[in-house]
Amino acid sequence: MDAQCSAKVNARKRRKEAPGPNGATEEDGVPFKVQRCAVGLRKPAPFSDEIEVDFSKPYVRVTMEEASRGTPCERPVRVYADGIFDLFHSGHARALMQAKNLFPNTYLIVGVCSDELTHNFKGFTVMNENERYDAVQHCRYVDEVVRNAPWTLTPEFLAEHRIDFVAHDDIPYSSAGSDDVYKHIKEAGMFAPTQRTEGISTSDIITRIVRDYDVYARRNLQRGYTAKELNVSFINEKKYHLQERVDKVKKKVKDVEEKSKEFVQKVEEKSIDLIQKWEEKSREFIGSFLEMFGPEGALKHMLKEGKGRMLQAISPKQSPSSSPTRERSPSPSFRWPFSGKTSPPCSPANLPRHKAAAYDIRRSYLEQSKFGSHALLTQV
Repeated sequence: MDAQCSAKVNARKRRKEAPGPNGATEEDGVPFKVQRCAVGLRKPAPFSDEIEVDFSKPYVRVTMEEASRGTPCERPVRVYADGIFDLFHSGHARALMQAKNLFPNTYLIVGVCSDELTHNFKGFTVMNENERYDAVQHCRYVDEVVRNAPWTLTPEFLAEHRIDFVAHDDIPYSSAGSDDVYKHIKEAGMFAPTQRTEGISTSDIITRIVRDYDVYARRNLQRGYTAKELNVSFINEKKYHLQERVDKVKKKVKDVEEKSKEFVQKVEEKSIDLIQKWEEKSREFIGSFLEMFGPEGALKHMLKEGKGRMLQAISPKQSPSSSPTRERSPSPSFRWPFSGKTSPPCSPANLPRHKAAAYDIRRSYLEQSKFGSHALLTQV
């Protein structure tokens, strides 16, 4: 215990004296992070009847001013907070956190009422007393747990546990024929108020369960609990099973609808893409068609060029008149072997162009025939 106290004192000195990351200290008004020691968070809080108390030292209660200034490490301020703590939730944890942080050096004692006392004064609980003890015992802010705590705090109980202050919310707690069970604590100057957490309480949680009873009953039936364990009648059990099947069918229908919507959306997107691509391709096709078959298209130029080549092949151009003409040697007149007349020469100058070409061809043929027949007669 002494080693733990000295460690806390040294840690407090380091927080005041040690410079922060920028050379500033806590006294300069610049906060800095200090590594937190979590030695006391490794085990659950002990029960009060398991702790040995040294009664040889006299018990002297500290005042509010002394507790606010900070007490020595070997003399922490002993703060007591009690409750039922059924269905332990964040509201309970926040109340205990506030009680733990009331003073710089606080030792928090938490009292938990038994099932018998709670059922007589408040009502039936969801968790039994052992479960509630265990839940409070594992809260990080608790240093000691009192089992079977009294409903009304007596001077004997406060002296036995050497309590300096009692922490609870400031709202009057009426019970056991009293308007406020903490009235005498407030009059003695031992009351330290805390704030309630709005929106969360044990009654709220129970109200949610009762309101949605059918939902939670069906949930537990699905998880393997029997109707007898849930105190559900045979008819309600069949009704819950039928509702479960209907919900499954609805879920399947909803999934099919969602998938069909997704499919239709994808088809629409693809159709839009196809239409856009088709429009682009159609524009390209029309442009290519016009380039090929339009008024000034490539096909027209090809036809013009082909027509010009055909005309040139059919009617070749004459050589210019200025070019020198090649003189032909006068060919002897062709004479048939059995005729004494010679064929009169024809003048190609008086003929048209196409007839002149035909005349030249015929004349060359006659010349070849003439030379051939002359050679034949010579041999004979």
